[in-house]
Amino acid sequence: MSTPKSIVNRKAKFEYTFVDTYEAGIVLAGPEVKSLREGNANLADAYCYFRKGELYIKGLYISEYKMAHHFVPDPRQERKLLLNKRELKKLERKAKEKGFTMIPYKVYFNERGLVKVEIVLAQGKKMHDKRQSIKEKDTRRDLERIRKTHL
Repeated sequence: MSTPKSIVNRKAKFEYTFVDTYEAGIVLAGPEVKSLREGNANLADAYCYFRKGELYIKGLYISEYKMAHHFVPDPRQERKLLLNKRELKKLERKAKEKGFTMIPYKVYFNERGLVKVEIVLAQGKKMHDKRQSIKEKDTRRDLERIRKTHL
């Protein structure tokens, strides 16, 4: 079986400035893992929040696995994220500060075959920051185009 690609929220780098990253496990049902192996997930509307000292992800869409017959979980259900207590407390403290939010940036399989979620503590960008990001991206693209034509 080939190694599955990671699922990335590409819009997040444009919308937010990343401050800190964390790697968390996620509680999933069997068909959800198989669906993730096929790359059938979307992080576009997902976000993380704390409830009673535990971290949850909401809005992560994992499509239904075609071969699952008996147990078909809700594709948009909230799922518990797994971090150790020290990391949870640190993240909760930082997330309570004004202007910070927790965004799931990437879902991937680690070297042991376990599903991991890369959570990013981030601050929303202002409009002028977004313009700067667009300008940098255009400049990089132009330089790459010039370099390809001169080779």
